[in-house]
Amino acid sequence: MSKILIRGAKVLGGEAQDVLIDGETIAEVGVIPQAEADQVVDADGKVLLPGLVDLHTHLREPGREDSETVLTGTRAAASGGYTAVFAMANTFPVADTAGVVEQVYRLGREHGYCDVQPIGAVTVGLDGRKLAELGAMHESAAGVTVFSDDGKCVHDAVIMRRALEYVKAFGGVVAQHAQEPRLTEGAEMNEGVVSAELGLGGWPAVAEESIIARDVLLAEHVGSRVHICHLSTAGSVEIVRWAKSRGIDVTAEVTPHHLLLTEEMVRSYNPVYKVNPPLRTERDVLALREALADGTIDIVATDHAPHPHEDKDCEWAAAAMGMVGLETALSVVQETMVETGLLDWAGVADRMSIKPARIGQATGHGRPVSAGEPANLTLVDTEYRGSVDPAGFASRSRNTPYEGRELPGRVTHTWLRGKATLVDGKLT
Repeated sequence: MSKILIRGAKVLGGEAQDVLIDGETIAEVGVIPQAEADQVVDADGKVLLPGLVDLHTHLREPGREDSETVLTGTRAAASGGYTAVFAMANTFPVADTAGVVEQVYRLGREHGYCDVQPIGAVTVGLDGRKLAELGAMHESAAGVTVFSDDGKCVHDAVIMRRALEYVKAFGGVVAQHAQEPRLTEGAEMNEGVVSAELGLGGWPAVAEESIIARDVLLAEHVGSRVHICHLSTAGSVEIVRWAKSRGIDVTAEVTPHHLLLTEEMVRSYNPVYKVNPPLRTERDVLALREALADGTIDIVATDHAPHPHEDKDCEWAAAAMGMVGLETALSVVQETMVETGLLDWAGVADRMSIKPARIGQATGHGRPVSAGEPANLTLVDTEYRGSVDPAGFASRSRNTPYEGRELPGRVTHTWLRGKATLVDGKLT
């Protein structure tokens, strides 16, 4: 069993400390004057965080390996400082049976760059009409606890109620893609002044907000847990805030791109900015940042959505929706939340590691950086600034909205149970 000494890291952004990893575990934290170590990592000035956890990742395998695979997606995750990701169910075939979720789970274990926890579909084939095998997926080797039809909304209130009732039996959670389908037919961007000027079909904020309002009331009615995926509007923030004030068991996530980018980007007609839910207004962006800071929004989740070149390098109307995000998420959060004074690094650890691990029940992740805990860690050079170059991504896809943009921070090292998956910015 190897020993690694991380020398002089600012643990959660605090005072510099040494951290000794022994095998899969953190052995000691503090001032360690002497230690027999197989490797010493000079972390002077860098910030050490618990390994990041993403509750919303699209790995595309099985079925769309031209976009991403479990291997390439987990390599991208390790590059971004993640030690665990939750893989969404909209694969081909859909992850709506024990067999498919076990396949994804075993691929994650085989490749080893981070832990992969499959998310099971709520309905068969994501068609919203019949509940999938929720119990069988939970009882499978994958031990699924999070269920979502992400990419589609569970729009039928009866089906949503039944799902919430079902997962309550084993402490699971339904993660809702809040999009009223009738209100968003033909939608290509946020509905408002900009969509009217550009002549593009608009997606009104109420299409998201109405589903969230319905689902928090359903969760209250049945006494179950609901999680809101990629919350994107100021109105949604107020609904979640109200629900939490009533004691409803609701959690919510925001994506990095919804913390930084606005609908104004769409004026370029560049399909890289086409995403679901759409980029919203500056007012929405500021409301999302404040809500993440005050805890109304619980976590940051990437909604990493890789697409092959031909699905994005085309006219706006034909382009697929989605952006890659695993390798840039922490940098965007540093720019929007840390450098604005809204969060400190302990707050980042809470929103990007501790709480997502808790919501998804990711055992061994999101743990304190202290002796006896699993050595799932990420080291960040927060002083670094550089332009985003997608040619260097580990992801198979390159559909990033940040190409050529200067962002702060760079993950230099990632450890999964004491094993280095990223060293000096390079995958092992």
